Amino acid sequence: MHLSRRFAMAGTLFVAGLLTVPPGSAQASTAAAWPGDPAVAVADAAGAFGDNLSGLSFQGADVLWAVKNGPGTLYRLVRRDGLWRPADGWSSGKRLHYADGGGDPDAEAVVATPDGVVAATERDNDGDGSLLKVLRFDGSATGSSLDAVAEWDLTDDLPAVDDNGGFEAISWIPDTFLTAGGFLDEHTKKPYDPAAYPDHGTGLYFVGLEDEGKVYAYALNRSGGGFTRVAAFSAGFPNVMELEFEPETGSLWSVCDNTCDGRSARLKLVDGRFKVAATYARPAKMPNYNNEGFAIAPQSSCASGRKEVVWADDGNDGDHALRRGTLPCQPPSASATA
Repeated sequence: MHLSRRFAMAGTLFVAGLLTVPPGSAQASTAAAWPGDPAVAVADAAGAFGDNLSGLSFQGADVLWAVKNGPGTLYRLVRRDGLWRPADGWSSGKRLHYADGGGDPDAEAVVATPDGVVAATERDNDGDGSLLKVLRFDGSATGSSLDAVAEWDLTDDLPAVDDNGGFEAISWIPDTFLTAGGFLDEHTKKPYDPAAYPDHGTGLYFVGLEDEGKVYAYALNRSGGGFTRVAAFSAGFPNVMELEFEPETGSLWSVCDNTCDGRSARLKLVDGRFKVAATYARPAKMPNYNNEGFAIAPQSSCASGRKEVVWADDGNDGDHALRRGTLPCQPPSASATA
């Protein structure tokens, strides 16, 4: 999404200057304090990315993938001199295209998976209208641009949204976690059984539809094209801008930008469904940036009981698009409920 959403949308209503939200939503509740450090620090060089950096995903402790939505660009970032900088060969990122080599996918979110680097896109910047596609790329490919090696067009399977209100978030959750937690398959009306989707790989993709504030879980055929919707549920906010699965706590984090004062929700599997377990304010010393990307470093990176988290500021405030903070390596207190 290119613009901050500070006005009424997706069930949020401004009346006489007051913000009201749907009862029972995470935004309607009093948020707990951010469980990590209250301060954040810039995590990129000044002017490194400009506007529109919109999605983040760790691949191990020392590689961070990022996507820009206009023009659609993928970055492979590594730690250097205390900051996240483009890896060798990625100084300007790599322009993204659809599988046919054309178009300019509006890449709003990214996730590193066992099958490759996968982006969620809400339109073709070269065209008109909503185009809700998931695209997989080979992050090891050479050259200055990347064509999708597989793509899935989910537009007709989802509610109609405008061309700037579609996919804003994506995450991937392994089958082992979902089956252990008794995740309910709403397609079969039974507990999720990976064998029912023989070509989907080893996990499900969870995409967030911004204007609805909902999350949709899909089994995507690895070869591309085919898919089955497995479940749908609320992200906890009227709008959702990022999703991040944290294996160590079994949490699916949903993130809202400055529309919701930078709040985050932690969803847990309860009776087979993901439900909001806690809602957090942004770190107390971080201004209300237009943060559309969020990633949590793996547990292996823990130091002094803390692990790094990184936000991507679509607005590039202060000429910086990345900021880092922390979360505790142990699960947040269960008392921080929504």
